[in-house]
Amino acid sequence: MEHTLDVVDLIATDSSASEISDAIKANLFARSVEKIEELRPYAANSLFNNAFEDSEELEDEGEEY
Repeated sequence: MEHTLDVVDLIATDSSASEISDAIKANLFARSVEKIEELRPYAANSLFNNAFEDSEELEDEGEEY
C-alpha cells in the first residue's frame, strides 16, 4: 500500500510523467514479487512432488525384475 501512496503523492505534487511512470512500474514489480513468493511453495510442490512419486514408482518397478 505504501507504493500506491507514493504514486498518488507524485501525481498530487505534479511530478514529471517519467517519475510517475517509474513509480507505477516499481509498484507493479513489488506486487508481482509478493504474489510470486506466495505461490512459489505451491508450484514447487506440484512440480517436484510428482517427480518424486514418479521416480519412486520407477525404482519399485526395477526391483521386481
